[in-house]
Amino acid sequence: MAQTAQRQYSDNTQDLAGGLVVFAAVMLVISGVLDLLRGIMGIAEDEVFLSTPDYTFVWSTTGWGWAHLILGAVSIAVAAGLFRGALWARVAGVVMASILLVANFLSLPYYPIWSIVLIALCALVIWALSVYRRAPL
Repeated sequence: MAQTAQRQYSDNTQDLAGGLVVFAAVMLVISGVLDLLRGIMGIAEDEVFLSTPDYTFVWSTTGWGWAHLILGAVSIAVAAGLFRGALWARVAGVVMASILLVANFLSLPYYPIWSIVLIALCALVIWALSVYRRAPL
């Protein structure tokens, strides 16, 4: 009886852990797509960005656009690896979410609400990938 309860607990834990990785992959895809769109807007020099002349990290919106476009594309590629369950993708997912979090923090004055949403999504990805523990065989 104790062995059955232990097996049931292990199966439920594994299901939950697998669900967290899928959650992180979906959130990374969403973050990547939003960053791709933000990159396209920045490259096209769209008028939706705020003008902040006294900001410490001054960079053109085209420069931020290219940075976000590249980061978004790499994030989507890493998320594809997460859907496959690759260990390298979990490590790369935490790294990419961290880089996206910092990039969105630095570009906060240009598009504040979008940056805050992406910072929250990246924090959720880091959390979900960090708490995942593979059950011992």
